[in-house]
Amino acid sequence: MSTSAPPPAPLSPLSPVESAKRQAAYIAVDTHFPRPSPLPTTPLLIGIGSGSTVIYVVERILQLPSSLLSQCIFIPTGYQSRELILSGSLPLGDIDLHNHLHIAFDGADEVDPTLNCIKGGGACLFQEKLVAVKADKFVVVADFRKISSSLSMAYAAGVPIEVVPQVVSWVAKRLLELGAVNPKLRMGGMAKAGPCVTDNGNFIIDAPFHDGCVLGKQGEGEGEVVNGKGAKGCGVGDTRTVERLAEEIKKIVGVVEHGIFCKGNAKAVVAYFGMEDGTVTTRAEEA
Repeated sequence: MSTSAPPPAPLSPLSPVESAKRQAAYIAVDTHFPRPSPLPTTPLLIGIGSGSTVIYVVERILQLPSSLLSQCIFIPTGYQSRELILSGSLPLGDIDLHNHLHIAFDGADEVDPTLNCIKGGGACLFQEKLVAVKADKFVVVADFRKISSSLSMAYAAGVPIEVVPQVVSWVAKRLLELGAVNPKLRMGGMAKAGPCVTDNGNFIIDAPFHDGCVLGKQGEGEGEVVNGKGAKGCGVGDTRTVERLAEEIKKIVGVVEHGIFCKGNAKAVVAYFGMEDGTVTTRAEEA
């Protein structure tokens, strides 16, 4: 006998931005949450990301049939998503115990036309990337403010980079050499004296690359960005440039992980954006 989902509880009124987030999250879950028939004999492994939009992802998941949810294990990307899973009485898992996940849902701080993302505004980028890399399908959910025509243009803080505390100055110097504009150590909130500390005990450097990045010598090839100036009009958002920048940042000694999610670094297959007018816009991976 099939089990249908219970009728959703009445939704509380939201601001336009929060309503946009909810719309995108609900459509993403409705479209992509695995619903095998018959129910699986082994658990479905579902990654749950961090951030304000993911709250609505979990809200929608909790409206799914309990018979399905009991066959799932939910893997968090950090403390916040762990608390969302536990508060919803969903089965909690550990990323260390699983080499692959069926799907991961997460937010983003910026998404370009080819689904390159900047993530890490919530300082969970290392575990977010670990979950996304292990997922068969990575789905991004965001609102209209996160849509960008060129990566590192819409998100003013730049690329979040998780670093070992002892090498903050060294990493900042190397980022300047790559073309970063005034990279800064992220400080804690009003109640935190000192730097923001990640779930892994590291620090975050935010490095804007609005004017490009040093990726080689002048004239080294079409599409390169040298000394902050694009050759042949290639901007920061060019896919080749984004991937090269991701590689160069990761090479710096002391960098644990960076917030560029691109090909080879947990690129999303689809992104849903809640718009101001109540509609949802989709960007999908090109075939």
